[in-house]
Amino acid sequence: MASLRGRTLFITGASRGIGLAIALLAARDGANIVIAAKTKDPHPRLPGTIYTAAKAIEEAGGKALPAVTDIRSEEQVAGAIAQAVKHFGGIDIVINNASAIQLTPTAATELKRFDLMHQVNTRGTFLCSKLSLPYLEQSPHPHVLTMAPPVSLKPEWFENHVAYTLSKFGMAMATFGMAAEFRARGIGFNCLWPRTIIQTAALAMIPGIDPKRCRTPEIVADAAHVILSKDPREFTGHFCIDEEILKAEGVNDFSRYNVDPSVEPLQDLFV
Repeated sequence: MASLRGRTLFITGASRGIGLAIALLAARDGANIVIAAKTKDPHPRLPGTIYTAAKAIEEAGGKALPAVTDIRSEEQVAGAIAQAVKHFGGIDIVINNASAIQLTPTAATELKRFDLMHQVNTRGTFLCSKLSLPYLEQSPHPHVLTMAPPVSLKPEWFENHVAYTLSKFGMAMATFGMAAEFRARGIGFNCLWPRTIIQTAALAMIPGIDPKRCRTPEIVADAAHVILSKDPREFTGHFCIDEEILKAEGVNDFSRYNVDPSVEPLQDLFV
């Protein structure tokens, strides 16, 4: 597998979960990681801050820049990107990982939660991608990878959580559109989504899911590494599933990613 050594990754929501797992794997290659996340002080229910993430990244062999960033704020995103460019000299890869979730039906979804999901998910993806473009165009290996599912019009993907689905499909469609828009400039835009439920701290806040029937974030990180190692001029505009990406690399046994190897993991709601 190709190395990400020396590449600079701008990762939203990298203080924990899937974002941190992607950061740590890239760090083991010797990559530079910009941790663009809000959590500068410990959260009462969620572990990890941008500073604990930075420490783990540097211990893994990478270089870290913690940047307090609420991706709903154009000023804060612009400031974090400016810090990244000043500190590391540019940006090669953007990971749109930060996401807000509330799996509620329409009548039970408050407008403030609707707005939050769309501001973080759809708008945040568009904003971070847009403001990074001048630096991605200067990179010899420019990638944008968004944690969003394949777009589908199957009713079961909408009927129980219209607001959340709209926001995640917004992330996916923005990325797909930019793949076409910037194909001629050699910037790779792709989406990645897990086949199964992934165990994260945020998942623990959603009732009804048995954590033993999840996979660990490392499977998504491994798949992300494969995608980010590809030539962005040749691999762009794809809706990728973690398991399918790894199968193409010769991986057939996924039990090592299971939280509990004795039980079958739950399929994700968008697959």
